[in-house]
Amino acid sequence: MTAILSEKIESIEEDSNLTAVSEVEAGIRDFVRNDVAYLRRPAAGAPASPDTGLESSTEATANNLNSLIQRVAGSSLAEIENLISELESLRDLLHAEGQRVQREISGYAQLSQAAMKSTRMIADNVSQWKRAADGLRHG
Repeated sequence: MTAILSEKIESIEEDSNLTAVSEVEAGIRDFVRNDVAYLRRPAAGAPASPDTGLESSTEATANNLNSLIQRVAGSSLAEIENLISELESLRDLLHAEGQRVQREISGYAQLSQAAMKSTRMIADNVSQWKRAADGLRHG
């Protein structure tokens, strides 16, 4: 059940990653087609000062690229933050389980020592009874 759930989650994450990659590629294509191509060829009816048109186009291009990067980075950062949160939860779980296992081992060691003491006492009593029985037979 857990394996099936993990596979579904991985499939959803892969789809999400593919969507993000597709968005980035589409944004880059648009950027190259519209913004960079615009800078290479002069437009009809260009303003009197070519520097002014170039500056506004460059600024728009930079804004578009920044917006695209922020969208992609935002989703990546959110995924990284979720992963960090899950890893921290897993660390806490492993720490708690480690402490539980240490307690179990300690309890087992105490139980083992008590069993050894009981076995020694029983063996000592049996040997005393055997000596007493042997003394009664010979005496």
